[in-house]
Amino acid sequence: MRAPFFSRRSGGSARGGSGRLGRRDLLRLFAALPAAAAVTACGSEPEPDPLEPLANAARADAALAQGVARTHTALSGPAGAVAAARGEHARLLQQEIDRLNPPDKPQRHRVAPPRVPGSAAEAKAALQQAVGTGQRQAAQVCPGLPGYRAGLTGSVSASCASLAEVLA
Repeated sequence: MRAPFFSRRSGGSARGGSGRLGRRDLLRLFAALPAAAAVTACGSEPEPDPLEPLANAARADAALAQGVARTHTALSGPAGAVAAARGEHARLLQQEIDRLNPPDKPQRHRVAPPRVPGSAAEAKAALQQAVGTGQRQAAQVCPGLPGYRAGLTGSVSASCASLAEVLA
């Protein structure tokens, strides 16, 4: 059986009105594909890292917990535990983000000063809401991530669940 391409011997031509490509034309096309893909990839914006929102939330939660610990002495123990754990979450998440996309220069991640509720009950509720949100966000992102990153976000989610129990 003959190949579906025209050869010069058969009288056909890749450019003749048949609409079929010759072998050389196909080879040129396939040779140009990697270059076209590289140009397309270079021009597109990099996709945001799915761990970035988790790291930002962990930094914000740690800052809130530190503020609560300073403002409400009755909550200093549990709030201090939340601040330490969420600070460590932020550090580990950022370390993983930087491992895959190393920054050009060291970055300082600043967090806006949190608004610490005036009463201890409101402060405790704000911390509970923050760690609950952190748990849900990490659990939502976890299944779509590869190996180590999934384990990291799963650990963050489990830790937030434990912190919610500390605050209960």
